[in-house]
Amino acid sequence: MPIVEGTNRPISLLFLVTDLGTGGAQEMLYKLLSRIDRARFTPQVISLMDHGLLTPKIQALGIPVHSLGMRRGVPNPLAILRLARWLWQHHPDVIQTWMYHADLAGCLAARLVGRIPVSWGIRHSDLSREGNNSRTLHIVKICALLSRWLPTRIVCCSEASRLAHVEAWYSSEKMVVIPNGFDVDTFMPDAVARNSIRKELAIPDDATVIGMAARFEPIKDHENFVRAARILYRTRSNVHFVLCGRGVSWDSEKLVRWIDEAGIRHRFHLLGLRNDMSSITAAFDIATLTSFGEAFPNVVGEAMSCAVPCVVTDVGDTARIVGETGTVVPSRNPDALAEAWGEMLDLGPEGRCRLGMAARERVKENFSLPKIVDWYQNIFEELAYGVRHKRAL
Repeated sequence: MPIVEGTNRPISLLFLVTDLGTGGAQEMLYKLLSRIDRARFTPQVISLMDHGLLTPKIQALGIPVHSLGMRRGVPNPLAILRLARWLWQHHPDVIQTWMYHADLAGCLAARLVGRIPVSWGIRHSDLSREGNNSRTLHIVKICALLSRWLPTRIVCCSEASRLAHVEAWYSSEKMVVIPNGFDVDTFMPDAVARNSIRKELAIPDDATVIGMAARFEPIKDHENFVRAARILYRTRSNVHFVLCGRGVSWDSEKLVRWIDEAGIRHRFHLLGLRNDMSSITAAFDIATLTSFGEAFPNVVGEAMSCAVPCVVTDVGDTARIVGETGTVVPSRNPDALAEAWGEMLDLGPEGRCRLGMAARERVKENFSLPKIVDWYQNIFEELAYGVRHKRAL
């Protein structure tokens, strides 16, 4: 096959993200950027809003990060024009957007400067009014109408998100599912970290730890966790509960009220936002997820990578993630959650260890980070080389 002039330089990529705060979507973006082949691709990142906590981590990779300075909930057409001017100056080969607002802004700006191929990033599967604000749902409707004309590809992070958006009238022909990937060399069984975290929290060696990593917001359903903990503690007193994530602290009046009403404050540990999640997760005996809305939760794959068996609510792709290595229960059902925890405790340390190691192998086989990055890179090359060939001609 002849070499087309101008195709031998690295593919220039723009990752356009709604914001760079903490969250599973942003963390997956960081993992993708950390493993992308820099000999084949030159990435840059633009955040619609101000720089967030993830910005310095991305910059430490040697990847430029820019901000359009939009304010949350305040539409700003001038920001779209600033983005279009940046695209005109730099003209990336491919734009990969990340979350709804970036999907819409990226396509509009790209169309203003001439058909740069845009791949949308769908990171959500819950399109209910309860789980979203009205502005987000309005953006979803607009994107659904434009999906047949503006994006070249639509990448969904889960089968559940694909189905939800097909039902919302997104173009199904353009969709492909690329699940989240996990770094099994970072999230791994770690006896030293396990002992260190338990010592920090004054948890006895013979106690069982049930943990969850999730920011404090309604969709994560921490109340369900606390209610299940109360039920379990009636018959299993040698158990501790560890919660961490943004807003999960003793300053959270609502969360603390639930715990105090359950009468088990002495068994709860609220850690807030931590930067040592691989160590925290390795200290769990059982990891759990109580959300009533998810697409492809990172915390489940991270726990499995640490060989920690999981009890999860049946949302998004959780059942596909854990397979036979964990337990899936209905959402908003604390009795079912407590019962599943009890069954995991009945397995004993050896039984949970076997189940956890099977979970780790499942992640290696199906969700390893290098494999997921390769899927993205194949899409970027497919989009870029087609456009470059047209430009050369």
